[in-house]
Amino acid sequence: MKIYDLKVKSHDGKEVSLKDYEGKVLLVVNTATHCQHTPQYVYLKEIYDKFHDQGLEILDFPSDQLNGKAPGTNSEIHDFCVKEYNIEFPQFEKIEVNGENQAPLYELLKTQRGGLFDDEIEYNFTKFLLNRDGEVIMRYEPTIDFLTIERDIKELL
Repeated sequence: MKIYDLKVKSHDGKEVSLKDYEGKVLLVVNTATHCQHTPQYVYLKEIYDKFHDQGLEILDFPSDQLNGKAPGTNSEIHDFCVKEYNIEFPQFEKIEVNGENQAPLYELLKTQRGGLFDDEIEYNFTKFLLNRDGEVIMRYEPTIDFLTIERDIKELL
C-alpha cells in the first residue's frame, strides 16, 4: 500500500484522497495547539511559504492522544491555527498516531522502509518527510533544527 491509496478527513469533515498530493514532497506532522512545541507552527508556515510553489505540501494532523494537548473540536483547532499562526497548509481532523486506533496513515508512515520508523510517536510535532513518490525519507523528532528539515526538503525538490 502507498500513501496515495489512503483517504483522510479534512478539518471540516470532507473526505480527501491523499492521491491529490501525488508528485509533491510532503511533510506530515502530528500537531497540538496546547503544547510546548506549538510555536513550531511559525517555522512550518515559513517553510510552507518558501517551498510550496516548488512542490512542497505540509499535511497537518492534530492529535489529542499525547497528553491531551489538542483539546477542542476540529473547527476550534483550525480557527486557532489560522488566527494565531496564519496557517494556509491543509489541516485535517484529529487522529490517533499510536495504538490500535491509530490512523492508517500513521501505521503506514511508521512501517515504511522496513519498519525503520516503527517506534511509537512520543511527542507532538513529530514530522515525516516523503519524496515525490510518496516514500518516507526521514522522521524528525520535534527537537530537530528546522534548518536540517529545510535542507532535506531542498534536496527533494
